[in-house]
Amino acid sequence: MVEPIITMTEAAIKRAKSLMSSAKADIVGLRVGISTRGCSGLSYVVEYASEKRQFEEIVEKEGINIFIDPAATMFLIGSEMDYQEGSFQTGFVFNNPNAKGTCGCGESFHV
Repeated sequence: MVEPIITMTEAAIKRAKSLMSSAKADIVGLRVGISTRGCSGLSYVVEYASEKRQFEEIVEKEGINIFIDPAATMFLIGSEMDYQEGSFQTGFVFNNPNAKGTCGCGESFHV
């Protein structure tokens, strides 16, 4: 069996289901990608997906479709997507074995 590009914690699955059920548009899943920004160079992007784009990988977990932007695949292999709520930051976080370092605030990383 081939391992998925990313895995999801129960907290991430629960939050993804909540987001998708409250979306105001037709949503088929969430898209995960990488953007060049932040003090360490790369930042994770999670957005609604209304369709599957060409060359995207799909990770399906408990009825949730996560579409992986093909440009982000090599940066995300083996990552775990989690959802955390805290006093200063709430949102999806990634435990990424490919990251060689992160910035102090945890918003960006480098490989």
